[in-house]
Amino acid sequence: MASLKLSPSSPISISKVGVPCSKKGLSFLVKAEHHSLSSSSHLQDKCQRRLIVTFGVVAPWISLLSRAPLSFAAESKKGFLAVSDNKDAYSFLYPFGWQEVVIEGQDKVYKDVIEPLESVSVNLIPTSKQTIKEFGPPKQIAETLIKKVLAPPNQKTTLIDASEHDVDGKTYYQFEFTVQARNYTRHALGTITVFNGKFYTLTTGANERRWEKMKDRLHTVVDSFKITV
Repeated sequence: MASLKLSPSSPISISKVGVPCSKKGLSFLVKAEHHSLSSSSHLQDKCQRRLIVTFGVVAPWISLLSRAPLSFAAESKKGFLAVSDNKDAYSFLYPFGWQEVVIEGQDKVYKDVIEPLESVSVNLIPTSKQTIKEFGPPKQIAETLIKKVLAPPNQKTTLIDASEHDVDGKTYYQFEFTVQARNYTRHALGTITVFNGKFYTLTTGANERRWEKMKDRLHTVVDSFKITV
């Protein structure tokens, strides 16, 4: 366990239907009880009755189908999959095609197997603080977190932006930064919050050369992170 002091008074500990249908249900044959009408009139009457019966069976299913996708659409976004952790009370979205991997010290990790710098991870550590604000302002916390935790000490880091926003009464800090290694630069986004004795950190990013292509998707990922209770 390493000790990180985000501010002089705030140490935290960090560990490195298709429609269902019956077989014969829609092929109702309505027989006329009287045969005094002409054959053409009889045929027309039979067709009208068949249409009424058929529509009466199908219409409720059409209504159900038209409503069914709405709840799904409200919980997902095209091109993304949702993660919901009921135990630790958080959720987020990640791009379709990324795969889950296990990395020691991380609660969840999903990454692109072809572009390994494209990933999202969630880390949880215990804290005695009640809100993220108790650690300090967004810029101060982001800079310390990036230098002490999110990047190796031999790599150059640059904080681009840091901000604060509230969702459902909970405060989140978001930040954007780069980490420069010898052979590449990773452009990344992060969000942090505190809830129920846990310090939550979500980070996502991509190689700088793919930033323009990936940035909208990565912003979707970081914006989607929320505490679910």
